[in-house]
Amino acid sequence: MNEQSFKHISRASIRGDCRLKTCSSKTLDDVDLQIVSLLQEDSRLSFNKLANKLGVSVGTAYNRVKNLEATGVVKGYTVVLDPTKLGFELTAIILIQAVGRHLAEVEKEIAKTANVVAVYDIAGEYDAAVVAKFKDRSSLNDYLKNLLATPYVKRTVTNVALNIVKEELQVRFNGV
Repeated sequence: MNEQSFKHISRASIRGDCRLKTCSSKTLDDVDLQIVSLLQEDSRLSFNKLANKLGVSVGTAYNRVKNLEATGVVKGYTVVLDPTKLGFELTAIILIQAVGRHLAEVEKEIAKTANVVAVYDIAGEYDAAVVAKFKDRSSLNDYLKNLLATPYVKRTVTNVALNIVKEELQVRFNGV
């Protein structure tokens, strides 16, 4: 598959997903995708600066951003921190097996934990994957002991990341 086909598929997937979930009859076009990309780089961009970068009016930029917020494409604005500079030296990826019908309950409870940055419902031998940050081995050890004592947690496997090669929450769009 060539790059041009991939760009077409990526945009079509985004448009299709948008139609199915929250965007009502409007689909994401190139301007929407450019707005999303620019806001991911700097969510503090003013509507003026956004409009200038896109070559559209301030009113258009404002309306497009408000629509992206209203449809749930843009869920919020935040600051991106460097966990290691805040003392969180360890990243753990924890796989969890839960007692069948209690999986959602277990995942919701885990998601409330301060150290946890992501909880994924997964397919395969394990039911959930958790990504969590810790200041040291002792705090990871304490967390794992508490996790194993959690009702309906059957088994865990913990992996500690030795190096972070890539870690970001932004979604990148080809060709936009």
